[in-house]
Amino acid sequence: MTVSPWEQDVADFWSHADRSRAAETVEEAERLCLDAPDGAAALYELASAHDFVDDEEGAVPLYRRALAAGLDGMRRDEAVIQLASSLRNVGRPEEAVALLESEPVREELVPAAQAFLALALHDAGRCDDALRTALAALAPSLALYQGAITRYADAIGTDEG
Repeated sequence: MTVSPWEQDVADFWSHADRSRAAETVEEAERLCLDAPDGAAALYELASAHDFVDDEEGAVPLYRRALAAGLDGMRRDEAVIQLASSLRNVGRPEEAVALLESEPVREELVPAAQAFLALALHDAGRCDDALRTALAALAPSLALYQGAITRYADAIGTDEG
C-alpha cells in the first residue's frame, strides 16, 4: 500500500510530537493541515494535536467539525473515541456517554470505546453502569472466568449483584 506524501508527513509529525512544546506542536500541526488533501482528515489531525497537548477545549470543536465534514475510516472511529474522552475531560461526561452509546466503532476499537465509556459513566455518577461496562469489556479476555465475570457484571445493580 502506497502512503501519500501528506500521510507520511502526518506520520513524521507524530513521531516527534512533543507535549512539552505545546504551542510549537499545535503550530506545526496547523502548518501540516494547510497542505492536506482531505479537509476532514486535517481537522482530525489538528484536533488530535490539541488533545495531545492537553487542550481538550480546543480539540472538541475540531473533532466535531471533522466528523461533520465526513471523516471516515479509522480516523472517524478514533475521532469518536477521542471526542468522547475530551468531552469527559472538560466536564461533559453525559455528552461523552451519549456519543459512545450512539456511534459504533470498528471491532478492534470496541475495547477502547468501552473503556472510555466506563470512565464517562463513572464521571456521570453512573457507577454501577461504569463497572458493568468495564467488566463486560474485560470478560472476553478472561478465558477461564469469562462466564462468571459476564454473569456478575450483568447482576450489578440488581438484587442478584
